[in-house]
Amino acid sequence: MVRFKNRYVLCEVVSEDPWCRQCIEDRVLGLAVRDAIARVHGDYGLACCSISFTVKYLNAYTGTVLLRCRKDSYRLLCSALPFVRYLESRGQRYPCFLNTLHVGGTIRTCQKFLIQYNRTQLLRLLQNCTNEEERQCIQKSLLSCSLTEEQSESGDEEDDDDTE
Repeated sequence: MVRFKNRYVLCEVVSEDPWCRQCIEDRVLGLAVRDAIARVHGDYGLACCSISFTVKYLNAYTGTVLLRCRKDSYRLLCSALPFVRYLESRGQRYPCFLNTLHVGGTIRTCQKFLIQYNRTQLLRLLQNCTNEEERQCIQKSLLSCSLTEEQSESGDEEDDDDTE
């Protein structure tokens, strides 16, 4: 059996409209990317990229998108991503663009990159605070989403599983 190698492209949806990120769906994003590939590379590029192209992960709140395609056609995909100018959802067009953050061979490498990227973004956010009140607010919000809350929730779920 032959294993087909894939590439995973980690992108972020950048838009001035705050409703854009919350209204996107993976189907809409996939259609927009396919349309951009068809406009830029024609039928050949669309056929090459469509073989195993999927939207593997979409976080509407952060605007993070993980796209999968075949290894031999990831350059076609990456070159067409800047031509996505809008996303159309529920009859409305939202102007936006896709910023490519990382191209990796596995989902795990993209996750590691995303963790490091988010850490540097948080450090930049803390460094750009103008006063101590903003700094305290950001630190408080970071501490409110700590692992202790997730562990207590997962602990409750484990107890529920044991009783069944």
